[in-house]
Amino acid sequence: MTEARSIILVIEDEPEIRRFLRFSLGAEGYKVVESATARRGSIDAATHKPDLAIVDLGLPDFDGVDLIRRIREWSPMPILVLSARVQERTKIDALDAGADDYVTKPFGVGELLARVRAALRHAVRIRSGKDTLALEDAIIDLEARKATRGGKDIHLTPIEFRIVACLAKHLGMVVTQRQLLREVWGPTHVTATHYLRIYMKQLRDKLEIDPVRPRHFITETGVGYRLVADDETT
Repeated sequence: MTEARSIILVIEDEPEIRRFLRFSLGAEGYKVVESATARRGSIDAATHKPDLAIVDLGLPDFDGVDLIRRIREWSPMPILVLSARVQERTKIDALDAGADDYVTKPFGVGELLARVRAALRHAVRIRSGKDTLALEDAIIDLEARKATRGGKDIHLTPIEFRIVACLAKHLGMVVTQRQLLREVWGPTHVTATHYLRIYMKQLRDKLEIDPVRPRHFITETGVGYRLVADDETT
């Protein structure tokens, strides 16, 4: 169910895309505020206090990544990037600047709306402090540091719990490899991506019904990982 009259700020210079987003988001019950430039978007973000911002990177006055950094200086609002730039480095830069998710153009409206819902749920979850994750037949209690699958205890190592906790803080969102490595292993290990591959395989083996085709621990190739809980798939 859509958050009642959540305000979404669309910062996009192409009128056709703004019109399409206004129609698509409005049909889902969202209130849409539109900005055609980064400067206007920065002002609207401060005055309208939106629940979520959708930001294009190729804005006419200054780059969307710089805009994301400016917003992040004062606001924790979810930021979803919508951009024609598909390079992995660009995605990583946007996410490291503070974006919560990244959708490339051309995009499917169904996927975009699902990402919007996930981002809004994530923001609510942070405020409510939810600490239990449901992954089909697996349940993870992050506060108690316990995991079960099919009612039976599953042993997760301290590092595995830290990885899950880091992903859970951004549930449904992309977390870059660098961010995961920094939060789990520390700043001296931000290039040790082989650690992540090993531990992600172990987590899938322990918690996924089909580790070869995971539904919950999702790889965003070249960028990072995404954790999807059962209530994120609807």
